[in-house]
Amino acid sequence: MNMLASHRGRIWFDLLAAQMTVKEGAVPSLLIGEGELSGRTCSLLLVQPDANNRYPRARHGEVGLLEGWALAEAVSHIVSQEATVEPVHKSSIIAIVDVPSQAYGRREEALGIHQALAGAVSAYVQARQAGHPVISLLVGKAMSGAFLAHGYQANSILALNDSGVMVHAMGKAAAARITMRSEDALDELAKTVPPMAYDLKSFATLGIIDHFIDVSSAIAPSLEDIELVQRQLVQAVKNLGGDTQITKRLQGENREASRLVRERLRAQWKGAASK
Repeated sequence: MNMLASHRGRIWFDLLAAQMTVKEGAVPSLLIGEGELSGRTCSLLLVQPDANNRYPRARHGEVGLLEGWALAEAVSHIVSQEATVEPVHKSSIIAIVDVPSQAYGRREEALGIHQALAGAVSAYVQARQAGHPVISLLVGKAMSGAFLAHGYQANSILALNDSGVMVHAMGKAAAARITMRSEDALDELAKTVPPMAYDLKSFATLGIIDHFIDVSSAIAPSLEDIELVQRQLVQAVKNLGGDTQITKRLQGENREASRLVRERLRAQWKGAASK
């Protein structure tokens, strides 16, 4: 496996799925764990590196064409299997997130990676709106379109409180090139523009991360770490209380502009409707 590939996701998947049935999804880069979490049926989903992926751009854990469609299939299958189940009894879906980016490449663009990732997004949304508790656990990188496709649509997002856990629209080196700044200059910019920051605390001000989990090690977790994460996942499901929406994110301290835009749009629509 390429040295650039991260093992964080697999480490946590193996630990949390220790008592579950584990199987591959439609492709080897998607792992699915099926079992129970605190007496409730649960599915764990992980996109992992696959050194033999037929698409070279998706060999280090990126979410590519195959991964997008595989996620969509796996989540949609869960939803269809439990279509007649009462929401209070529907299984939880936990996305373990360690994805460096979507798969960049001409073949991916030509073959519609935007559609594949949109398929995954749509499946997660449908699961959430159908009453499945969808929880994301960030254990490594959650970058760019990969995070949008796998994890971002969760009812609740938890993150290990560790410097190796990062959320952003693109890698720092790429962002520096695009903005024609140095990486140090980007860090300075982030002090006044929180969405440009790479640290989790800044990202949390956008109202997206619900809880930080303090573990002794993100890559060599202790038994206490594992039990803590399990408890937090259980609590996250309980805290939902049947809520299928994610509008609570708008309450983030740095979402004032988002709230204002929606307020003014509602006023315009109301005004147009009354004419």
